[in-house]
Amino acid sequence: MDRIDAMRAFVSVVIEGSFSNAATTLQLSPQLVSKYVSKLEERLDVRLLHRTTRKVSLTEAGTHYFQHAQQILLSIDEMDSQLGGLQQTPKGTLRINAPVSFALRHMAKLIADFQMQYPLVNVDLQLNDRKVDIVEEGVDIALRIGRLKSSSLIAKYLTPIRLILCASSEYLQENGVPSHPEALKNHRYLHYSYMDIEGKGDVYQWLKAKNTNDLGAFHSNNGDVLTEAAIAGAGLILQPTFIVHEALEKGQLIPVLPDFEPEQVGLYAVYANRKLLPNKVRCFIDFIEHYYGSPPYWDQAISK
Repeated sequence: MDRIDAMRAFVSVVIEGSFSNAATTLQLSPQLVSKYVSKLEERLDVRLLHRTTRKVSLTEAGTHYFQHAQQILLSIDEMDSQLGGLQQTPKGTLRINAPVSFALRHMAKLIADFQMQYPLVNVDLQLNDRKVDIVEEGVDIALRIGRLKSSSLIAKYLTPIRLILCASSEYLQENGVPSHPEALKNHRYLHYSYMDIEGKGDVYQWLKAKNTNDLGAFHSNNGDVLTEAAIAGAGLILQPTFIVHEALEKGQLIPVLPDFEPEQVGLYAVYANRKLLPNKVRCFIDFIEHYYGSPPYWDQAISK
């Protein structure tokens, strides 16, 4: 039994949800896919899948094995793709989805620089803050910000995203400067609609309570609008520094509770787990991986 083929059969069953679907994807018979997985379990001496007449599901051991196997296969496929594409010029249309505020502020030069290096690649950049289904909507790469949950997609970490609680000096003069997260209950918080307020620390807990209980609140699905409202004195905002760094540098916004700064999240390039990654996608991932820096350039002028 070829170990890689067996591993690929197992991963495909998990991703596709059944032996028959995996067989179709791999262009094998369901019997051969089942044989591969059974032989793999025999070699490992552990059950990887729970099988019923309706569905298959992962065992605890299968969950661990799936995570490692997926990365191993990805590395193998990436190596094959890179070696096979050394003499190929990237071309075709690259469809990218990205958050609105991030793209408006930090992607125009990126795309221009990328196309100068790869002039035969057409870029179709779609801006949307909702989480798109990249397979259903035909997206090659999606840029996402946050703490990503495990899925069948591949997520490439690009750079840290720092979140800062801040307000205008006028607002703080009128309403007082909070000295502890508990004091946030006495302040007005401007809510970003798509922000999943999770994480460690008292700031998250108090803002989550405000998100549930606040009356007369201001909600928006755009961080730039909330930033302008905060500059105008409307209240506190929790926003990424890629949006607020200029306002912080100019003194239009003042950090609040800097000793309780929330845990950083990340910027990720997310793409489908494909056996042969198109060269245009691989080139873009390689290009963007170190483009923004770590820490990113928008944080370098902000003092702790």
